[in-house]
Amino acid sequence: MGRFWRGELPLATAFWGVFACIVALYSTSLGSLIEVVNRFGSFFYGSLLGVFVLAFAVPRATGRGAFWGLLFGIASVWIASRYTGIAFLWFNVIGCVVVVVVGTLLSLTDKKVRGRSF
Repeated sequence: MGRFWRGELPLATAFWGVFACIVALYSTSLGSLIEVVNRFGSFFYGSLLGVFVLAFAVPRATGRGAFWGLLFGIASVWIASRYTGIAFLWFNVIGCVVVVVVGTLLSLTDKKVRGRSF
């Protein structure tokens, strides 16, 4: 490792250690550990799954479509959690569907992508 990282790594480790302790103290008031992990994870897991579905199922998928689809997916999950009474386990489905739809539509607006070979 270079000289730059020698001074930065202890600071980064200390930051993440303090952050983890604060999250642990806060999460004790939220309920069981399984439920807390699923609540936090449901904001990201469905959208991340949507990126993989987009990559494998849509031949014309582009990086631009996947990136913006991911952002829209996470935003849609946040909106659904904030303004609806939908159970948090459904956020995974919402995030995945939004990523695939938005990613596909944006990918179709890009210039033609040469065929990919796997």
